[in-house]
Amino acid sequence: MLETAPDLAPHGQRSLFGDILDWMLVPLLLLWPLSVLIIWVVAQGIANRPFDRDLGEMAHTLARRVAVVAAPASLQGPQVRVGLSEASAAILRSDPADAVFFQVLGARGEWIAGDRDLPVPTEPRAPSGELHFRDDEVQGQAVRVAYLWLTAGTASANAVPPLVQVAETLTKRAQLSTEIARGVMLSQFAILPLAVLLVWFALLRGFRPLNELQRRIRQRASDDLSPLDERLAPEEVSPLVEAINDLLARLDRSIAVQKHFLADAAHQLKTPLAGLRTQAELAQREVDAGSDAKAVKRSLHQIARSSQRAAHMVNQLLSMARAEDVELARRAQPFNLAALAIETVRDFVPRAMAAGIDIGYEGPEFAKDGGADSALRLVGQPVLVRELIRNLVDNALHYTPRGGTVTVRLLADPFGQVLVLQIEDNGPGIPEAERELVFQPFYRALGTGVDGSGLGLAIVREIAERHGGSVAIEAAHPRSQPQGTRVTVRFAVRVAAAQR
Repeated sequence: MLETAPDLAPHGQRSLFGDILDWMLVPLLLLWPLSVLIIWVVAQGIANRPFDRDLGEMAHTLARRVAVVAAPASLQGPQVRVGLSEASAAILRSDPADAVFFQVLGARGEWIAGDRDLPVPTEPRAPSGELHFRDDEVQGQAVRVAYLWLTAGTASANAVPPLVQVAETLTKRAQLSTEIARGVMLSQFAILPLAVLLVWFALLRGFRPLNELQRRIRQRASDDLSPLDERLAPEEVSPLVEAINDLLARLDRSIAVQKHFLADAAHQLKTPLAGLRTQAELAQREVDAGSDAKAVKRSLHQIARSSQRAAHMVNQLLSMARAEDVELARRAQPFNLAALAIETVRDFVPRAMAAGIDIGYEGPEFAKDGGADSALRLVGQPVLVRELIRNLVDNALHYTPRGGTVTVRLLADPFGQVLVLQIEDNGPGIPEAERELVFQPFYRALGTGVDGSGLGLAIVREIAERHGGSVAIEAAHPRSQPQGTRVTVRFAVRVAAAQR
């Protein structure tokens, strides 16, 4: 069954298949012209060898026909004679494809025989009898020349060794090199498309495990968060599968926590709603029975308390949802922690006075000019941090008896690394064994008799962690009774560059 290429990537999105195909085919197509050039050069070298050998034999044959004899003392240098008849010269020049030239020069550089316009070599003289080759030009034609210097005999030191040269044009060489290059390049023309096709099918085969992995993921049910089988994935894709499995595990835990949270929230909301319904029915029966206004008023008071409790529960759930909102946490802004703490304390003053509780603030004052409060700036969500302070103060007021005190304290680190927020009361305190449990949603310490949702400290921890902080609980007065509670929140200071 013929495989198909992976779907083309959407516009503007990179294709892994296309990238790999480009990196494999583009170098191949760029190197192909270079290989053609190399083949041409190599073919010329191969074609030159047999013809150079024949040309060298012709030069040696001609050199054997040259005789160097001693000349009389009156002459400078030896005498050079060529024993070459016209018939032999004609045979030497007989070549059906190329023109052949030869030349013999004497000991004084004079012309002895052959072609006069054959150029003389410009390089230094080599040892006598050693054959050399060069490329030159004769009568406007490119030629290959084989030449050698002969032994000068007993000539004087000023004598020049006789020179023998044989040259021929390059027609046969060009024909042979063209045939060699054509034969090799024709095979390359056939191999190149085959190589491209093999690369294409190799990539398709290599991407088959990815397509199979994609198919298995698409066929999964929406509630199936079990890990993928890493053994069915290639080794190179295993890190990706491990990352997906880690994400699935975290999603599974998150969904389980959300389901548990929703179940607890439904259970907690059911109680005040059931109370509302019961009190409403009771009030209706009392009205129908003609009861006095006091009885109806008590029922309405219970209805108000139940509705207030339900509204508080809903507000706490909304606060928890805002604290867990990742998108909201990304929109951070600088704010002054002292300002939030002071404003929150002021908001709770009427309630504290009504309950007979002394509430106060200790710490740096908020300076609107930005001078004194520059060390108290945080970067984050001021709405969430205000909710954190409100929950802590609300808890403290709930558990502090009449005549007690609640203190909101702000401490700045002299090194500018952390900001410490403390809310302290002189209530009954939290047993050490329960100090970690109270951060769980809907958990309430036993034996306090205080009505609450059990979400306040869970919201506080979530908001603190969102802002890179931590929350700790300890006894405010460990050597006295009641011990009271001190909640300490440490914020890591992250000041925006524009605020430094």
